[in-house]
Amino acid sequence: MDGAARRRAVDRLRSAFAWLGDKTDKSQYADVTGWWRSPEILRDIGPLLAGLAPEPPTVVLGLESRGFIVGGAVALHLRVGFVEVRKNPERGAASDAWILQTTPPDYRDRHLRLGIKRSLLKSGDRVLLVDDWIDTGSQALATQQIVQQTGATWVGTATIVDALESNNIRRQLNLRSLTHIRDL
Repeated sequence: MDGAARRRAVDRLRSAFAWLGDKTDKSQYADVTGWWRSPEILRDIGPLLAGLAPEPPTVVLGLESRGFIVGGAVALHLRVGFVEVRKNPERGAASDAWILQTTPPDYRDRHLRLGIKRSLLKSGDRVLLVDDWIDTGSQALATQQIVQQTGATWVGTATIVDALESNNIRRQLNLRSLTHIRDL
């Protein structure tokens, strides 16, 4: 995707976004549902986020739930596999092995347990994490720890919206984004 097409696609993302609630109200929240309704955005999201990868991955990870949408689109565009990062996964059988990690506090001050099926990530994999929004980085940091446990290589994180306050976390995750929260 050339520079002009990329700018038009990012402009479509911004146009389909809305803040809900009164700006003076603490309960104001981001509404990204317009992104999934737009066929143009759905068409462009894979190439846009794939273009943020600092090097080619062999597998794309996506955080439950919207990371499944964008991660699948990126994996399809890159012609690589996709692995789900589940929140509070449950084993289906005794032989169902998971790699688990508890997150630091997230944007709601929760500690979540994230997991990836052990059989889906290999030590030779180069991993790109994809999500729609990164706020505190807690889920991405926990996912990075899971990747390290497998011996796979962390390539980086690609997201639509960067809302991180910490440059240290941004560097640690090798985070690249399509837009920043201040631009919405």
